[in-house]
Amino acid sequence: MEYTKDVLSMTTRLLEMNPEYYTVWNYRRLLLRSFFEETTPSNPGMEDDSTRHDNVRQYITDDLGFLLPLLRKFPKCYWIWNYRLWLIAEATRLLPSSVVYTLWQKELSLVGKMLSLDSRNFHGWGYRRKVVSALEDLSVALGSKTTSMTEEEFAYITKMIETNLSNFSAWHRRSKLIPRLLQERNASPAERQLELVQRALWADPDSKDQSLWFYHQYLISNFEPHSNVNDSTILNLSDEDKLAYLIAQIEDLLEMLDGAETCKWIYQRLLEMSLMSKSLNGRWPVHASNLEIWIDRLTELDPLRKGRWQDLEQHIHAGI
Repeated sequence: MEYTKDVLSMTTRLLEMNPEYYTVWNYRRLLLRSFFEETTPSNPGMEDDSTRHDNVRQYITDDLGFLLPLLRKFPKCYWIWNYRLWLIAEATRLLPSSVVYTLWQKELSLVGKMLSLDSRNFHGWGYRRKVVSALEDLSVALGSKTTSMTEEEFAYITKMIETNLSNFSAWHRRSKLIPRLLQERNASPAERQLELVQRALWADPDSKDQSLWFYHQYLISNFEPHSNVNDSTILNLSDEDKLAYLIAQIEDLLEMLDGAETCKWIYQRLLEMSLMSKSLNGRWPVHASNLEIWIDRLTELDPLRKGRWQDLEQHIHAGI
């Protein structure tokens, strides 16, 4: 194999034509590794660490610049995002922490711009998560007084959700961030309930957005008596507190149902929360007289899952 600047230029032309050539990306990695090795102390042409670092940084920044137009043209190409992460990882391995921190900060700015162009690009969200994690780790290494970016990220995610309520990636990121946020805020159980559920349920006045309901389902799943949610944020609540909150949620949804009779998600969540209430204290909630009506409405609104609703009805009749 040849590791020369001419071969690097050839890989550039190939990748500009088609960035899906993963073999070319891997060869480009080998090329850069070869160039990095030329800057090692054993090379008599390199007089000091500063010169070596400058050369490595130049290679990396040049390649990061090469990727920018490709990212804009192919924002959902795995290989471009993976290669960009590899470049920053090489910088972390070879350069001082202060230099690397600046590179990661620029990456945070970049991914923010990418998400402003397409707020639902899951590649961008995944990349942002890694960038934030790296910046927090480097803040510790550099002895910064403030190392957590949780509050800053939560504010950013909230802004993105308010811009587009159907942003599944933002809702997912929010669900992973909230446990840490509440821990850092030392929030009480009552504050957690307000933070976790009210924002999610009432963010969309129409309450028909799928991503919002999926997020709400995640939150309510924490109330299960034997929840398997690893990042459960309300496990310290007593069964009585959980029951009281579920009943309040049921009442809120019944109020929401007025004017939203064709929203299947409301009926589905009413059934799920009624079953959770039954599991918590062995009794159906007072609104359980409407269970069969809710199942009938679900069957009408979602006939493709008719078997699922019939199975749920059998469970209810069996007293489970």
